[in-house]
Order: sequence, then C-alpha cells, then structure tokens
Amino acid sequence: MRRQRLFHAVFLLFMLCGPPARAVQYVDAPPLAKVISAAAEDIKPGGPVRVPLITWGGDEATILANGNATQTAPDSIFGKKGLKLQLVREDDFKKQIESYLRGETPYLRGTMGMVSMASEVLGRDPRTAPVIIYQLTWSNGGDCLVVKPGIKTAKDLKGKTVALQAYGPHVDYLAKVLADAGLAMSDVSIKWVKDLTGTAETPAEAFREDGIDAAMMIIPDGMALTSGGTAGTGAEGSVKGAEILLSTKTANRIIADVYAVRADYFKSRRTEVEKFVNGLMQGEEQLADLLKNKSARMKEYTETVKASAQILFDSPAATADAESLRADCEFVGFAGNVKFFTDPNYPRNFLNLRDQTQNAFVKLGLLGRKSPLAAADFSYDALKDGLRNTAGVEAPKFDSAKVAGVIQRKQQQDRLAEGELFSFEVFFQPNQNQFSADLYADAFNKVIELASTYGGAVITIEGHSDPMGWLQAKKRQETEMALNQIKQAAKNLSLSRANAVRESIMTFAAAKGVTLDESQFAVIGHGITKPKSGLCGDDPCPPKTEQAWRDNMRVEFRIIQLEAEASVFKPL
Repeated sequence: MRRQRLFHAVFLLFMLCGPPARAVQYVDAPPLAKVISAAAEDIKPGGPVRVPLITWGGDEATILANGNATQTAPDSIFGKKGLKLQLVREDDFKKQIESYLRGETPYLRGTMGMVSMASEVLGRDPRTAPVIIYQLTWSNGGDCLVVKPGIKTAKDLKGKTVALQAYGPHVDYLAKVLADAGLAMSDVSIKWVKDLTGTAETPAEAFREDGIDAAMMIIPDGMALTSGGTAGTGAEGSVKGAEILLSTKTANRIIADVYAVRADYFKSRRTEVEKFVNGLMQGEEQLADLLKNKSARMKEYTETVKASAQILFDSPAATADAESLRADCEFVGFAGNVKFFTDPNYPRNFLNLRDQTQNAFVKLGLLGRKSPLAAADFSYDALKDGLRNTAGVEAPKFDSAKVAGVIQRKQQQDRLAEGELFSFEVFFQPNQNQFSADLYADAFNKVIELASTYGGAVITIEGHSDPMGWLQAKKRQETEMALNQIKQAAKNLSLSRANAVRESIMTFAAAKGVTLDESQFAVIGHGITKPKSGLCGDDPCPPKTEQAWRDNMRVEFRIIQLEAEASVFKPL
C-alpha cells in the first residue's frame, strides 16, 4: 500500500491511543514471483477500461482529467478524446498485479521501485511485460526516515535495524540513501511489516519497539513520532528522542510515481495509450491552473477537491486530507517526462532508476533476477497537443543570499555538521589552483548524482589549506600581525580553491548535458582552522608524516538538509 486513508485520523490515533497493546507481527518478503501465482490472460473485452489509482496527490490530476468522477464524463479531458475509463483505487499492489495479469486492466500504477520489484513476475509472459508510459510526480515531502537517538547521519545506519513495509514504496528509497552513504543493504538488518500506515502492522508501530533503530514511513506518521517534526518527547504518542533524519523534501528525486501498461495492449492500442498520456498531462496543467486561480474559481476548486476526497478517502468531507496529499508531491508534466525518459545525461532518468532499483532488489532477495522493464518510445512532439507548458525551464530552487546567511551562521557556531546527510573529500597538490575533469571526474560525477537526487539539500564545497607555513612562521616567532596575515591568506586561498572546484563542476556537468542549479551550492573557505591533523589547543597540530601534511590540502563536499530553514527555499 502507498499512502492510505485519513492522515489526520492516523495522527489522532497516535495522540489518543499511544503504543499498541501487542507486538508487531513481522513478515517475510520473498520475491513477488514466489508470492503471486496468477497466470497471464488476455485483456478482457468490452466495457470501460479500468485504470488503477493509489491514494496519492498525483492521482488527483487523473481524477480531474476524468471529469472528477470514477466513470469518464463526456465533457472531460479524457471524454473529449473518446476514452471511456473507470478509475479504481487499489492501494494493495499485489492485488493490482493480479488484476493486471488476469487482463482486468491493462494499466499498473505504482512507483518505479514497486514496478521494478514486480518486473520478474510481470515478465513471465510477453503479453504482460510492463512498459512504463508516464511519470506523474516525484515525492516531495511525503516520505521520511525516522531514527532513534545516536543516528545523526546516513553512515550511522550501519549495523542498525530498520523497519520497512514489504513490497512498498520505500525499499528503493532506503537502498539509495544507503548507497549514497557508502553502505549496502547488507549493512543493515531489515524487519519487514505488512502495511504502510493506519494499522498495528506498520513501520511506525514497529519503530516503538526495542531493537528497531530506524523506520521508513509516510510523513504524517513521522511527524507524530517526532512531536511535530522536532524531537520526540515521549508524550502524546511520540517516541522520546526520535527525529526525522531525512525526508523527500530533501531527497526529492528518489520516489518516482509512474504508470505502466501491458506490452500487448500497448502494441494493439498504442493510439489510445497516447491519448491517455496526453490527457494526464492536460489534467496536470488544468489542476495547476485551478490552484493558481483558486480564489476566482472557488466553485470548481471545491468540486475537484471533494471528488478527490471521495475517490481517494471514501468521503467528500476529507478535503484536508486530499489537499495534504497534493502538497507532498511535485508534478513533472510534459517537460519532466521528456527529461525522465529521453535525457541520457540526467542522473535520475528512467534507465538509471530502473537499474539502481533492480540491482538493489536482487541483492536484497526481492528479485530473483533482473528482468526487462521498458519505456514507451513516444515521439513527444506528437504529445504536445493541447498543452501550454512544454518549455520546461526550471527556476533556481534556493534563495542564494539566505542560503549563504544560514551557512555562515552554522560556520560561525561550528554547526556545519548539523543536518549533514553525506560527505566526502577530494585532495589536491601544493600550489594547485586548477581542478580538471581528467583528475576529478569520479568526484564530479558523484556531486552531480547527489545534487540531482537530493534537490532539496544544500551542497557545501569547503576548502581547507595546509597550515605548515603558519606553523613555521610561529616557530620563527613572527609577529602576531604577520601570523594573522598568513592565516587570512590561507583562508582566501582555500576559498578561491573551493570556488574553482565549483566552477569546474558546473563546466563538467554542462559538458555532459546536465544543468545544475548553482543556487544549491554554497562555497566556504576554512583556511587552516580545521586541519585533518587536528588541533593542539587553538593551533593546528603539526603533521607528523608527509601523508598527514598532504591530507590537509583538501576540498570537502557536504550535503546538508535545511528543512528547518524554510526561508532559504523560494516559493513555487
């Protein structure tokens, strides 16, 4: 299941009821090919085409495109294209797969990770091999990793036990976070649970138990466990000391929501599938326009939200839940689909996500083997019909001045490690001022990957200088003024080197056809204040070996989440 019913009710359940009366029942998670035995059948003829939905904000655009109804309204976006659809909410992914195999629907709705997890069972028959046709959204705040005290960075997860929903949307999320921290899935112990939220068999409930160090969950559950997103007090259903280590507000390019279609249906009804995809794009644009002009179109807006509440939550009164769902996702539209499916240089494209998720699932035992998972070979120029937003120019996501202010304050308070998710270093030679791609390609590629995955995080590029010149001057008993001048020169040099690294990364990315958001990067010059050889009192410790001396000449990359500093993000 993805995100289930009534997020506010879940929060109230935590507040009023506290911990469950019995222990969580953990489950096994064998490959879906061993769990699902349904044989593939031909598509059932006649009647409207069943299209699955899940309880997620991205599906609200689909509902709008269908005329705010489960059965296609004749004057809706889909209706005007001659489509006759029946929208059916199904959060149990295994049930979706079984319906898909039996030919009751040609479509499958899930995340890239979920479809990858099912690729082996879906590919047993060539008729049901999945073709990914559309990306609806990225999760942008709706999912999180909650940890207990003592876990401050992703690297600290090594050796810990993590609760995770079996076959759910967070398996690839955890795999990616671990990989970016230099860890493998085998570096953690996983406890699988049956449900995602709203029952006694969820990651949130497992997190309460001794022996569970961390859990992947939806954000309402994470907020409840951490006393509103701060640190759990132990009262009102929270867990004392619990914190959100990382959410998809920062890791906003990990969970991609998609539609797939059966290969036989795509081959025989390609024109109809293209109309469906174009209708989804038009639905996204109409929803965005409705939100932008909500005050002037309040009647339409209310009808749309009520329809989404009814279809996704079984109650037209659950409008707050529908609005909350929508706020947690980022629609990608036409431009995002072109980028996701056709840009070979985009680090978070379809092929990269497919390979990353399948590799992780094979190692974890959730897939017996890597299986075919294709993308539709659309001509996107032909899909522009009726669309307005086809340019896809992205504005900077951060207010650079405010980011600089936050980083400067953290630096002054020696709190740069606060909020750190990942870090790594590159080293340079004495008197080096150029950082060419032939020497630093691996590091630059890693920066591009992290910047693309954690689009809501700030990346600091921190230069450090060799303190030997200052130490030698102090040994010669130079004046305080001379020592201060050497220290300032070292700081200036470290800053210029950090700037040179940033420029080299931007140039390197541009040469690969990747556009980085320069506002995401903050440059810092530490000079000799944080030598690798450590501090002896207030002074740098003299390096004892040549290697220790060389280790001081470095640039450090740090990926920092600033979710608490909401003002650094420009409003969308």
